[in-house]
Amino acid sequence: MSIATDTSETPGGARRREKLFAVINRASAWLTALGFGWLTPLLRIVAGDDPRQQMGELRDSLLFPLMGLTVFVAGWVVLAPQVQTSLGAIPGPVQVWEQAGGLLQDHQAEREREARFYQMQEERNTELLAEDPQADVRIRAYTGSPTFIDQIFTSLKTVGLGFAFATIVAVPLGIASGLSKPFNGALNPIVQLFKPVSPLAWLPIVTMVVSAVYVDASEAFPKALVISAVTVTLCSLWPTLINTTLGVASIDKDLVNVSKVLRLSTAKTVTKLVLPSALPLIFTGLRLSLGVGWMVLIAAEMLAQNPGLGKFVWDEFQNGSSSSLARIMVAVLTIGIIGFLLDRVMFTLQTAFTFSSDR
Repeated sequence: MSIATDTSETPGGARRREKLFAVINRASAWLTALGFGWLTPLLRIVAGDDPRQQMGELRDSLLFPLMGLTVFVAGWVVLAPQVQTSLGAIPGPVQVWEQAGGLLQDHQAEREREARFYQMQEERNTELLAEDPQADVRIRAYTGSPTFIDQIFTSLKTVGLGFAFATIVAVPLGIASGLSKPFNGALNPIVQLFKPVSPLAWLPIVTMVVSAVYVDASEAFPKALVISAVTVTLCSLWPTLINTTLGVASIDKDLVNVSKVLRLSTAKTVTKLVLPSALPLIFTGLRLSLGVGWMVLIAAEMLAQNPGLGKFVWDEFQNGSSSSLARIMVAVLTIGIIGFLLDRVMFTLQTAFTFSSDR
């Protein structure tokens, strides 16, 4: 980075500018992690840096991505009407946007119906209690159909549960595997055997096992949600396990020798030496696992007809109405956007908890 200098600038002004650039440089890593890295060159220009150099960085971080999106949307607009399906022509961006707004309106209307449902019960119960204070009054649960927004939160809850299970299993196994060659040798054949297994193969087995074991299902975690979450766990734990093993096995051997000289306990060795050194690769594995889990979940929901975005896509496909294809495309774009945001969240956590020369 080059900083424009002004010979007439006072020493105090120069120090203030240096502090300002230091703040911008520290914020750059966070802005990049959050997907706003293009703000960094703009902030440097405002702070007085060389505009020509910063415009080059702005072009790379903002202009080229916008150009790619523009070309994609333009191609979509031109080519979509030329592809005819059994449900009509492929909808363009305008039709998809309209259906997205319609799905949001459907959600709002459903919430209003739910509110009226509970309000009517409260009014009825109030009247009954006024007539008879000992009357047995109850509030029935609303049983309306889940909306598109409801399906989104169901899928997020499911993938979060499955990802948490996968992390709890994979990280300790990876640490043990990275520290112990015999354990790694025993675990490696199992990893190589089950890592390529498709979620479509796991789903029937998981369904039968969960149905047999998880008999008393709770309201917060219904059986369908647990089945999908366990399927996500079985398919997404491998990247975290492999990267954790690699990260632990790759730490500086001098650190291990220091722990032996200091006679640190295994717990202290892991928490003070192993984990800080292996965190970058562990987070890489977690990001990969979350991405795999999100993809697996949609397939599992479609196949098992469990609540979530996958079921929404399948139901719209089976519906076959004139708006179904546009609604499916809304779901596809939503799945992509959520997947991107989940990766940004993990990348931000990686930036927060791992060492970088920028911070």
